[in-house]
Amino acid sequence: MTGKNLTQSAAFLALRAAAIITLAVLFIIIIYIMSNGLRHINTSFFLQGPTSMGRDGGIAPFIVSTLYVSAVSLVIAAPVGIGSALYLSEYSKGGLPVRIIRFCTETLAGIPSIIFGLFGFVFFVVSLGMGWSVLSGGLTLACMVLPTIIKTSEEAIKTVPDTYREGSMALGATKWQTIVKVVLPVSVPGIITGIILSIGRAVGETAAVILTAGSSLRAPVSITDPGRTMSVHLYVLTMEGISNEKAFATAAVLILFVLGINYAANKTATFIRRKV
Repeated sequence: MTGKNLTQSAAFLALRAAAIITLAVLFIIIIYIMSNGLRHINTSFFLQGPTSMGRDGGIAPFIVSTLYVSAVSLVIAAPVGIGSALYLSEYSKGGLPVRIIRFCTETLAGIPSIIFGLFGFVFFVVSLGMGWSVLSGGLTLACMVLPTIIKTSEEAIKTVPDTYREGSMALGATKWQTIVKVVLPVSVPGIITGIILSIGRAVGETAAVILTAGSSLRAPVSITDPGRTMSVHLYVLTMEGISNEKAFATAAVLILFVLGINYAANKTATFIRRKV
């Protein structure tokens, strides 16, 4: 075996080992949490509210709060993120403004979540007078997930071959019709991937949410009410040592929640891809 082939084989083995280690760590974490959490989950755990400050009862209000906050953040961030990606990839001519936008996007992606939480608390909760509410938490999370949606959507749109655009416009379609009828349908799977990543971050976020959405034990009725998400509830149970059993059960539900969203999103992307 030559030196070049030996180097290639060593690099291949190193990459395979890295992939196996990553998967092993993931499975170890999931198995550990599931084995300790699933045995404490029953129907009442999903349908009842907490009692004794979370020591007993269920997590129904926290599931509602998680859905509310995540939905508000995506309703705001998804259109803005996809629109920004379309502008950067389809309409912009490059130059200094585009470089500034991309620099700001990359900078936002690297800011710690606690900074977003402090910003949301000062701006949304205090300055705008929204108080601790689902709306404040959703707006804060929208700022957090926006860079992810922009970057993944832009990359998905760039993968659409230029021949598709040229063929569409050669048939008399306008720029906007080409984007809506050709570019977006083809790039939907990649865009959905970015939204999935955003949902995962929004559902699992704690620092930013506890400072903006609050930690109420009651289920929010509207977006102006405070609420406690499942991640915040897990944090409170763990840090205050209230109930390890409920903490593991809540963590297991969070994992199942994210897995369910990923499965549904992937099925949706597959369905859209077949239609296209």
